[in-house]
Amino acid sequence: MATRRPLLASIAAAGLIVLAATQVSAQSYPQRAIRLVVDRPAGVPHDILARALSDKLSAALKQTVIVDNRVGAGGNLAAEFVARSAPDGTTLLVALDTTLTVNPTLYKKLSFNPHADLRPLAIMATSSNMLVVHPSIPVNSVAEFVAYAKTNPVSYAHGGNGSPGHLTMELFRMMAGFPATPVPYRGNAQLAVDLAAGQIKVGFVGTAGVIEHIRAGRLKGLAVSSAQRRPVAPEIPTIAEAGYDFRRDTYFVLLAPAATPEPVAALIEREVLSALQSPDLIERFRPVNMDVVAVPGVEVKARLEADTRLWAKVIEATGMRAD
Repeated sequence: MATRRPLLASIAAAGLIVLAATQVSAQSYPQRAIRLVVDRPAGVPHDILARALSDKLSAALKQTVIVDNRVGAGGNLAAEFVARSAPDGTTLLVALDTTLTVNPTLYKKLSFNPHADLRPLAIMATSSNMLVVHPSIPVNSVAEFVAYAKTNPVSYAHGGNGSPGHLTMELFRMMAGFPATPVPYRGNAQLAVDLAAGQIKVGFVGTAGVIEHIRAGRLKGLAVSSAQRRPVAPEIPTIAEAGYDFRRDTYFVLLAPAATPEPVAALIEREVLSALQSPDLIERFRPVNMDVVAVPGVEVKARLEADTRLWAKVIEATGMRAD
């Protein structure tokens, strides 16, 4: 028994050292610049949000916060970079939800596991997609569109395989029971132009990107994908109002490497949630169809896992593959 005491003492001492090191790391964080790695190009909504958030975090944490856009493979390049970064709280990921919920099924092989290698800290904002048609399509409601699509060939535009518009339309199509042919674009800019010109006549696209075309009569907005009508277009109903149990938001997530020490992760989460509740930040993004929210990390994990299961079913049923 006597020989065990030094060993137990050594283990206890080691534990105290680790605890002390963790406490020190939290108290001294951040010792260098923080990098917000965005999984899409500069100028997209969650990039703009990341830049606005960086200013508030810089002031709160008394440290430089920079935004680093790492584009490619549907967000995988940025996510892998952060997953493989030192778990010290100085490299964080700002990602579209599909990077985490769709890519594990859409891509045959990933070199990282979004759920095991990354820790969700917050959902920062949500937005909606809108079902739109060209005025030459003789429908004015979701019910009329579904009836039309069941008897007429329908092709619809989306922003790339596995994009929110692609997934949302496929889920709705499967639920409503009509066929449709997807036409992929590389992003939404040219997609909106072609829809307004009648080059393609149906789409499920980001609400903010088509509002001006609807106001000008170049497109008809039939419904939004969110649970409630959008402040930027309150006259356009939800799909749920047409009798479907349907709610799909696009949301934007902040994550850290999974091994980030608990005190550091908690500190980041606390400051981020505080910043996201700033009235100026909320009002700034309302006109572009973004609801700035402050959903804590403990709630985000369950949602990501549930959505991963949902989209896996849609991807497998449709045979969807990465571009």
